[in-house]
Formats: sequence, structure tokens, C-alpha cells
Amino acid sequence: MKNYSFGFVLVCISFFGVAQSAPRDVQSLDQMLDNWHAAAAQANFETYFSYTSTQFIFLGTAPGERWTKSEFMAFSKPYFDKGKAWDFKPSNRHWNFAADGQVAYFDEDLQTWMEGCRGSGVCVLENGQWKIAYYNLTVLIENEKIKPFIKLRQKKS
Repeated sequence: MKNYSFGFVLVCISFFGVAQSAPRDVQSLDQMLDNWHAAAAQANFETYFSYTSTQFIFLGTAPGERWTKSEFMAFSKPYFDKGKAWDFKPSNRHWNFAADGQVAYFDEDLQTWMEGCRGSGVCVLENGQWKIAYYNLTVLIENEKIKPFIKLRQKKS
């Protein structure tokens, strides 16, 4: 019985330790993502990519847009150099954490030039700093509008 009690105490300590640290992590993660979006709006290339991990992947809205960090940097550079990248306004962000506390994943609503979008991603703790490892940008479309949307996509340009 003592072994079970000791195990239960360890589980409780682990659970409450993670639960208590989560709000601090959420606040720092929110700030990091807000800064990341702001860096794009301000066309600050170096700052924007400093928030991403070395293994960063960006999925864009077009079918062929799956970029590694170096590919996305090359694609993005001309936009940043012109002083106008993109301006995504996030809201309604939700966070979840892996059990080890080293990985956080999220989804957020975005107001963009494309109207409503959603971003989702994964952040990893690297050398004590949160970095964005994966980001997926999607355009939102209501279910009742999907059939006309499909027809539009099937049209030849």
C-alpha cells in the first residue's frame, strides 16, 4: 500500500507542477507568437525568423506551399525587403502541452487580407527558449459554401 501511496503522491506533484507552470508558459508563448506576427507586419526579417526553430516548417494556403525554414526565408525575403510582408491579427488562441512540457501546440484565429484564416502550430523548447517548429496557415470557408468553392478551384485559369 505504501508503494501505491508514494506513486500517487509523485503523480500529483508532477501534475500540479505542470499545471502551475502552464499559465506562465502560455503568457510567454502568447507574447512570442504576437511578436512573431508583429515582426512580419513590420517587415523585420531577422526578428521574424529568430522565433523559428532550425527545423521550422511553414504550410501556406496554396496546395504546393510546404516550406522548410531556408525555403521560406528565400520565398519571404523579397516581401520583407519591400517593407511589406503580411499583417495577421491573431485572436482566440488555444494552447495544449505535451506531458514533458517541452512541446506546446496551438491554434489561433487570424484576420488577414484573405479574411478569416486559422493558424495552427507546434512550439518546442530549445535551450530554454520557445521556438516555432511548425506553422499551418489555412483559409476558413463555411461548409455550406464548399461546393461552389470546389467548382471555383476546378476552373482552369
